[in-house]
Amino acid sequence: MSSVLDLAAVVPVVVLDDVADAVPLARALVAGGLPAIEVTLRTPVALDAIRAIAAEVPGAVVGAGTVVSPRSVTEAVTAGARFLVSPGWTETLLEALRASGVPFLPGVSTASEVVALLERGVSEMKFFPAEAAGGTAYLKALAGPLPQARFCPTGGVSAASAGAYLALGNVACVGGSWMLPPDAIVAKDWDRVRKLAQEAANLR
Repeated sequence: MSSVLDLAAVVPVVVLDDVADAVPLARALVAGGLPAIEVTLRTPVALDAIRAIAAEVPGAVVGAGTVVSPRSVTEAVTAGARFLVSPGWTETLLEALRASGVPFLPGVSTASEVVALLERGVSEMKFFPAEAAGGTAYLKALAGPLPQARFCPTGGVSAASAGAYLALGNVACVGGSWMLPPDAIVAKDWDRVRKLAQEAANLR
């Protein structure tokens, strides 16, 4: 896999509190047409969830989000993550991401951060927090001077706004969690998750 950005128009951003939900949730997302699944490293069960999805859901391309240190890079890849996403980047983190052997999306929210990554040969990035950092208007403004940069906006992106992001030439995909409503997760209503994933997959 050479690029995270070309896997699907929408990358579900998953926060799991119960590892038992990982496999059925991933199966529902894959069945709905969203194979790239970002499991955020925000909960104690995240690495176990990545491990379970990698082992038991063949159609899933599971990755790790909220990767903020070299240690989390190593732990995520060891658990089976096939891509890595960070909310921001430093030289130390970028070095670890490069050394990981898997595709990665470092986070940016300013033109200077984009330019700095382009200088280092990185042209695929996460734009975060998308809505708070300027949304579609900001990304549209970046396209003129920095056309070589491609983005996955994440942070505040919803079913209502995703289409506007995906219509931009420098946006390859979006990240979001609107297809994972908390009440559906609590109720283990995986069919509802599948239907919402299907709607999201058809946005482009």
